[in-house]
Amino acid sequence: MNTVRQLLEGKTTRLLSISPDASVFEALQLMAAKDVGALVVLDGERLAGIFSERDYARKVVLVGKFSKETAVREIMTAKVLCVRPEQTVDQCMALMTEHRIRHLPVLDGSKVIGVISIGDVVKELLSEQQVIISQLESYIHM
Repeated sequence: MNTVRQLLEGKTTRLLSISPDASVFEALQLMAAKDVGALVVLDGERLAGIFSERDYARKVVLVGKFSKETAVREIMTAKVLCVRPEQTVDQCMALMTEHRIRHLPVLDGSKVIGVISIGDVVKELLSEQQVIISQLESYIHM
């Protein structure tokens, strides 16, 4: 069973973050440039929240705010579920499913060391299943 630490080691991009004082427009530009759906919001080294496409759609577009005039801190999700490096990928999937979220910051102590997405978790679980299937097929053909 793979851990969050192992999953992070295989990622090319570990952590993309934005300041809570940045504009929503700046956050969207960074997300588009890096092709990600969420950014960790860091106030210095402290986790202040997470900003996602969902936050933008529901808290800017739908209420008539303007992305260039709105600070990330005004619309970010401040109450963030996080995981630790030693947790399993299965535990992450359970958390994401139960809470209907797509991104989990990874904390080592109080330091954010990465983010895993639902796509990362699904890819990892499929890879684990393929290994098990291959092992079973080898066993059957012995």
